[in-house]
Amino acid sequence: MTHLSAADMDKIAARHPEIFRRSLLQRYKVPITVSVLALYFAFSWWFFAVGKVISTANWSIAGNYLADWVSYEIRPEINIAGDGAISIAYSRFDPIGPNPNPNWLVTQKAMMTRTTGAADAPAAAAPAPKPSSFNFMGAATQQAPVEVAAPTTRQEEVITKADVRLGAHSSLLVDPASVELTRGAESVTLMLDRKAGTVLADGPLPTWVEQRERGGRVMAYFGFDGWVDISADRVRVRNRFFGWANFFFDTNSAFFGKSTGEVISLVTSGARLDPAQSNLSLAWNDILYNPSWQHLDVWTKLAQTLVMAFVGTVFASLVAFPLSFIAARNITRNRPVNQITKRFFDFLRSVDMLIWALFFTRAFGPGPLAGISAIFFTDTGTFGKLYSEALENIDDKQREGVKSVGASPLAVQRFGILPQVLPVFASQALYFWESNTRSATIIGAVGAGGIGLKLWEAMRTNQNWENVCYMVLLILLVVFVFDAISNLLRSKLIGAQR
Repeated sequence: MTHLSAADMDKIAARHPEIFRRSLLQRYKVPITVSVLALYFAFSWWFFAVGKVISTANWSIAGNYLADWVSYEIRPEINIAGDGAISIAYSRFDPIGPNPNPNWLVTQKAMMTRTTGAADAPAAAAPAPKPSSFNFMGAATQQAPVEVAAPTTRQEEVITKADVRLGAHSSLLVDPASVELTRGAESVTLMLDRKAGTVLADGPLPTWVEQRERGGRVMAYFGFDGWVDISADRVRVRNRFFGWANFFFDTNSAFFGKSTGEVISLVTSGARLDPAQSNLSLAWNDILYNPSWQHLDVWTKLAQTLVMAFVGTVFASLVAFPLSFIAARNITRNRPVNQITKRFFDFLRSVDMLIWALFFTRAFGPGPLAGISAIFFTDTGTFGKLYSEALENIDDKQREGVKSVGASPLAVQRFGILPQVLPVFASQALYFWESNTRSATIIGAVGAGGIGLKLWEAMRTNQNWENVCYMVLLILLVVFVFDAISNLLRSKLIGAQR
């Protein structure tokens, strides 16, 4: 190894001063860049008040929102009558089915003497007759006294206590005068005053119990297990369970509540549940037309989305293909024509696909045609730009070689240009086909049809988040499959090995 002397170094520095005598910016380029980026992020943090947003965010709501995607609720409503009798009712849409009797809600019953009609006036105290009135003929009319039924008394078995278990470590005990809430090691008792309409705690409220005004309604939160809304005469329970309720069979199905083994046994060898069709046909029909999950409708809308993406992409590539030859300066040597075609492409792609979808939804009405048109317009502009740029960057030697043998202009394009750009064109079309599968979901939400519209309808109710999760997973699955297919085809076309 040869070592340079100081004199040699000076000579080299004299010949190449740009290397050894760097400017101030060149010497401090890295720290300056880091400082600028740090200042930019600090400004963004202050301008958008990121710290305040994080500190004031209600993370419990976010957790409940995410839990709604992978769980379902059973919603008993515990009502307390004026005489202290308790009744329990379930929503007609509850997934628990007819005649609910869950093991996590235990009731105590007792005989009670109940009086009905006590609020009415006694029969002996008949209402005083109203003064006479005159009809249009001038004749006086006298109103007959109204008979009031006398109160009746009877013995009736009623619910006097309800013990509700919410998960493994949470519960509430409801009786006519109080509600005892327990979460882990903490508990609090709420006194119910039905006459005054107030709810009062016997001590300080824990952090998971909320009461905005003294005597008002109380909200108690039990994390993933659910929450409770307590008023003086009513307790609304939301008991949460992991999973998707009635995913295959709705409460109206003959297979509802049966285990997997029982369903398989009925389908393969059981007696017919419906004389008009086999058990297999009945089970498949109940799954497809499940009113809670609407599988057939969801799958149909998903297929519409795929058709929208495919048809819109194919039409756009077919129209952009010949126009790109006109826009390419090295193919069509007419500058005004080049510019007009390129500005046409700019117009089509400068308007976002979502805006085109709104426009065509208004023009054609809601449906897949609006979605196909939106994809077609946007992608025609994008394909035209990409294709024309690919044409302008071809190797002219191949084209000149074909031209030198006396080939016609069409043959020059066919054998001198297409072999160079066709793999690129096909690769870009495949990528946009995959991308438009996702985009078709978004534009569907504004009325362009497909699963996007159904997804938006489920989100708008703010209750069917498990249905939203189901459709999102289907979309993800389709995108993953199409991504794999697109990558495989592109690798074949461009000759890459993956």
